[in-house]
Amino acid sequence: MDSILNDTKKLLGIDKDYHAFDTDILTGINLAFVALHELSVGPDEPFRVIAGDETWTDFSTNPLILNGVMPYVWLKTRLVFDPPTTSFILEAIKQEIQELEFRLNAFSE
Repeated sequence: MDSILNDTKKLLGIDKDYHAFDTDILTGINLAFVALHELSVGPDEPFRVIAGDETWTDFSTNPLILNGVMPYVWLKTRLVFDPPTTSFILEAIKQEIQELEFRLNAFSE
């Protein structure tokens, strides 16, 4: 499994070997993990991507959690790094994030 950073970069349309935006992308990723921690999803200790080589299984080995966490992190990062220009797409992303938060929160309880 690829690193969280590389997977997120791929979904943002950025080559994994292009590092100019890594700090900006890592900021979005870590903001998503802060939100997940507040929802009590994942490890007891707050999770953070620092080096860029952290993998999804470093966060959780539970495939049900990862099935929600991966798109959640990608969508939250997109809103921070590359927000859509149309309100329709912005609202669709926000609604998807809310649904994922609900499902992840329900699953973690």
